[in-house]
Amino acid sequence: MKVYKYDKSRKIMERASKVIPCGVYGHLGPAEGCMIPVDAFPTFASKAEGAYFWDVDGNKYLDFMCAYGPNVLGYNDPDVDAAALEQLKNMNCVTLPGEKMVELAELLTDLTKKDWAFFAKNGGDITLYSIMIARFYTGKKKIIFVNGYYHGVAPWSQTPDSAGTIEDDCKNSLYVDFNDIEGLKKVIEENKNDIAAFISTPYMHGNFKHNEVPQEGYWQEVRKLCTENNIVLIVDDIRCGFRLDLKGSDHYYGFEADLICFCKAIANGYNISALCGKDFLKSAAGSIMYTGSYWMSAVPFAAAIATINKLKANNACEKFKKLGTMLCDGLVEMAKKKGVNLVASGEPALFYLMITDDDSLNLHQQWIAECVKRGLWLTNHHNHFINLAMIEEDIKKAIEIAAEAMDVMIKNNPEVYKK
Repeated sequence: MKVYKYDKSRKIMERASKVIPCGVYGHLGPAEGCMIPVDAFPTFASKAEGAYFWDVDGNKYLDFMCAYGPNVLGYNDPDVDAAALEQLKNMNCVTLPGEKMVELAELLTDLTKKDWAFFAKNGGDITLYSIMIARFYTGKKKIIFVNGYYHGVAPWSQTPDSAGTIEDDCKNSLYVDFNDIEGLKKVIEENKNDIAAFISTPYMHGNFKHNEVPQEGYWQEVRKLCTENNIVLIVDDIRCGFRLDLKGSDHYYGFEADLICFCKAIANGYNISALCGKDFLKSAAGSIMYTGSYWMSAVPFAAAIATINKLKANNACEKFKKLGTMLCDGLVEMAKKKGVNLVASGEPALFYLMITDDDSLNLHQQWIAECVKRGLWLTNHHNHFINLAMIEEDIKKAIEIAAEAMDVMIKNNPEVYKK
């Protein structure tokens, strides 16, 4: 297979580094550690369609990062883009919201069996709002987090040792392990009458470690403890939402959240996030002044409606699970035949990969780098995604590229993989 080069990407990165901190920031930045070695990855894209994107050098990639989640139907989905364009012809960001906002709220509340919906732009907008609602409603201040969590970049959601965060930002944070009911009971008992909310992703899909799904009965016990202690149960479904279950990941795991946060997959890349909640929190939500300059833009509402309806019409979650399972099983079996220990964890629709033959993760990073240089876009230490545009031929192609990349990794490490 052809090994890609990134001459144009490098030149643009030189320009970017002069005028943008790190040149490219977030997960794509050099400090994050998800694109190592950096010379194996391009830094700028030029176009995208379906399950693929192209970098500025013209290299084509089968993309399992899906823009870190928003690409749920396929890039440039014609139905979603048509709905967005039709709305744009009439209005977008206007002094008053349009009817599409109400239509989307009706669609979401009917789908998730919640009583109201509120819209913003980023996942962090909504997780912060959920915490504010819980504190206002309960009159309490402490928040229980699950170790290894990620709920956005605001100081309240960080740890005290995070850059730009101070100890006071986190002084009301409590921490428990996922699947540890006894630990949760202990934290509640030690902070009785002072806990406003428990917030967690549906399962632990953190970076740099195997993903962890809930044990049987875990969420039901969490629900019971929250109800008994007047703790608002918040599910951060930003990443999983509409990939496990269109009704919400709380429904998928058999319990009911008080507040559930959506973003990434809600509008196939158009910028919108949503919070859905139960009726007893509606008054509290309405009492908080919370808004943003573009939060009522009409185009993303139209895109979200089209996205959700297309997901429903195509039994998307069933397809995500089927193709994700096919890919994970195929990769693990391929690696096993080559004497490589590859672990696929988490839910198949949002699978996480890790080669476990060294503690440094260097072998895993080498393998991912060789995959990317041959047109299979994976990332070192983040979960990946399936989208509706993918077909079984894409899965077979991914396994084929991954196999060649693994052969190169094995050849470059004879001290580990002895014949």
